[in-house]
Amino acid sequence: MSDYNNYSIDPEVKFKSLEIIDVSTLIEKCTKNWQNLSLCEVNDSVVRLAVIEGEFHWHKHIEEDEFFYVLEGLLLIDLEDKTINLKPNQGFTVPRGITHRTRAPSRTSVLLMEKRSIKPTGD
Repeated sequence: MSDYNNYSIDPEVKFKSLEIIDVSTLIEKCTKNWQNLSLCEVNDSVVRLAVIEGEFHWHKHIEEDEFFYVLEGLLLIDLEDKTINLKPNQGFTVPRGITHRTRAPSRTSVLLMEKRSIKPTGD
């Protein structure tokens, strides 16, 4: 799935500080194969929810690290020399400048934390 039009990425932050975020309900409402919602800001970072199935394109972020935490499903993070397999309750940080892509063989829900300045589709 390398066509950017197949990704649904919403950069608008949905929740402010002191608001409850019901992640389970948000996951249930996701109907597309690749949805990414910006939940809230923490300092100069954004917490995002990704509900995905399929693969993202190869990319990198020159200035920003990217943290992935799997809620449900299986997330594969392909790096140039290996693949990281993340199961529920496991997390992994891809450092800035590292070329990578994410894949999910079946519907998978992931929390991401990244700087507000990040371009989700890569630099």
